[in-house]
Amino acid sequence: MLLGAVAIAALLVVAGQAIAAPPQTEFSTGLSDRVVQFVDQQIAQGWEDNDVKASPVASDAEWVRRVYLDIVGHIPPAAKAEAFIADTSPDKRSKLIDELLSDPDYVRNFTEVWTNTLIGRNTPDRTSRVGMRKFLREGFARNRPWNDIVYDLLTAEGHFEENGAVNFILAQLDGNPNSEEYHVEATAKTARIFLGLQVQCTQCHNHPFNEWKQNQFWEFNSFFRQARRQNHEKYDPASGRMVDDYSELVYRDFTGPVYYENRAGLVQVAYPTYMGTDVDREAVDRREELAKVICRTDPQHQLGRAMVNRMWGHYMGYGFTRPMDDMGPHNPESNPEIVDRLTEEFVARGYDLKQLARWICNTKAYNLTSQFNPKNEVDNPAAGEVPLFSHMYVKTMQAEQLYDSLLIATSADGGGEKLAGGEQERERWLRDFLRIFGGNEEDEPTLFSGSIPQALLMMNGGLVQKAISSEQGSYVKTVLTDPRHKNDMSRVEALYIAALGRTPERAEMTQLQKAMRAERDPVRAYQDLYWALLNSNEFIVNH
Repeated sequence: MLLGAVAIAALLVVAGQAIAAPPQTEFSTGLSDRVVQFVDQQIAQGWEDNDVKASPVASDAEWVRRVYLDIVGHIPPAAKAEAFIADTSPDKRSKLIDELLSDPDYVRNFTEVWTNTLIGRNTPDRTSRVGMRKFLREGFARNRPWNDIVYDLLTAEGHFEENGAVNFILAQLDGNPNSEEYHVEATAKTARIFLGLQVQCTQCHNHPFNEWKQNQFWEFNSFFRQARRQNHEKYDPASGRMVDDYSELVYRDFTGPVYYENRAGLVQVAYPTYMGTDVDREAVDRREELAKVICRTDPQHQLGRAMVNRMWGHYMGYGFTRPMDDMGPHNPESNPEIVDRLTEEFVARGYDLKQLARWICNTKAYNLTSQFNPKNEVDNPAAGEVPLFSHMYVKTMQAEQLYDSLLIATSADGGGEKLAGGEQERERWLRDFLRIFGGNEEDEPTLFSGSIPQALLMMNGGLVQKAISSEQGSYVKTVLTDPRHKNDMSRVEALYIAALGRTPERAEMTQLQKAMRAERDPVRAYQDLYWALLNSNEFIVNH
């Protein structure tokens, strides 16, 4: 698409605008909860101790876009955003949080987030993404306790689609089943994802900072030695060859210790031990023993502690540690009192993920604007500073969020329904996105490196072109034919709300009206404007 005067003007004015938030001294989402109150008090004490002034509370427009992206994985449909902004109820934020946690797209979003976390964006060979999604979807739909979900992931056996939980460990098993390396990745990923402990370096030597030692790595590793991948093939009459059919995770007999070599070349012996606690060495199923202690009997509740930190990072942009999956004395938490309290409450509430989200999203910290002020510029974790949560940290949209948000922006009314279908088209787009933008589960692909293929995918991709089309059903066409939008100002506001979740500032509107009057083709003017909004930095970040 060639840049018209309106598109250029829109890009310039959006880039130059800050999202204003009205200053508020007293604020509540409408939820009265002692846990939220405790978190608010602790965060506020951190501001006072560090001589920091928090940013104002986010405007409704900024906040509604954020909470939609974080909970359901896409921007709000225009009608939903408009209705929320117009609502004057004092408890509308807490009500919307509850509404989104009950939305089917909450299940869809967190199924995708955790599928990527557990097996990666690029599905390993002989692993079923379909099976993994099915298991997680059922768990999130029923709001199963997190410790029960993890228990199944650690103990599962069987067919990779009939019992989708097996895919977590299957994804980590590769190479010779009799080699020492076969279970190393399963050991490291289990500790990092579920316990918030990065122990991979201790495979070969004691870490100079991490309290985990080499013997602990191999003691943990010994729990997985009974797990083995079994691949099955079938005859393909078309090619006349045997091809992959399915894989399963099976039990193999292993009762002895694990032998490993230390840095001095001495062979050492390791028996199954969790965090210094011995378990039944004669147990028939070692993975089940590991799952029992992690998910049921661990007095430190490290599983809950790690999940609190990870979910705080999901919603706030940064966890209480950096990185959020590297916890321990070598990397102290920024707010240990909050982690202790949230962990205690999370475990007491039966590892309820929705309740954890409800606590976090109702805190004042989550409800602040992303705009900082001269008194909290130091609160910049991206520069290595300890997060103080005195303003919301800007988060890059994930690939799935970007796709689904563009799909919402494509159609005024059909966006939500379209999310339920078109999975094959979505998968093709995500593959192109990852190929062009790069990245994997360890390194989230960025939207800002600015290469020509990246720019073209955004500017001229099918979703953007469909969104700005003047054909029946596109959002531009809907706005132009809607009797509620009788003038340029109303139509421009509708496009802004659909793309950015807010109405244009006065300065933006003044410049845009001038540019639009200079455009001979009125339809082209609106197409240019919507194209510019969808390609602006403000659209592709979660603030």
